[in-house]
Amino acid sequence: MIDATALASIKRVVESNVGQKVRLKANRGRKKSYIKEGVIADTYLNLFTVQVDIDTKSVLTLSYTYSDVLTSNVELIVCSNNQKICVG
Repeated sequence: MIDATALASIKRVVESNVGQKVRLKANRGRKKSYIKEGVIADTYLNLFTVQVDIDTKSVLTLSYTYSDVLTSNVELIVCSNNQKICVG
């Protein structure tokens, strides 16, 4: 069972870094993962969005849940201080 206090802690940390540039690594299963750099755009009740520049004219908006961070399916590292967003 997922700990509600851990999810709330992750949400607070992500909310405090809105507008910050982050490096994210997302696991897509079966040895498939990707690493992208973008900006935390917004936070919502159950998820947050990251905007990634594809080229000079296109922006891709990716969304992840806080439980993705808790279960380590998504790793977020704030680029300004090279700190990983995690619980504990």
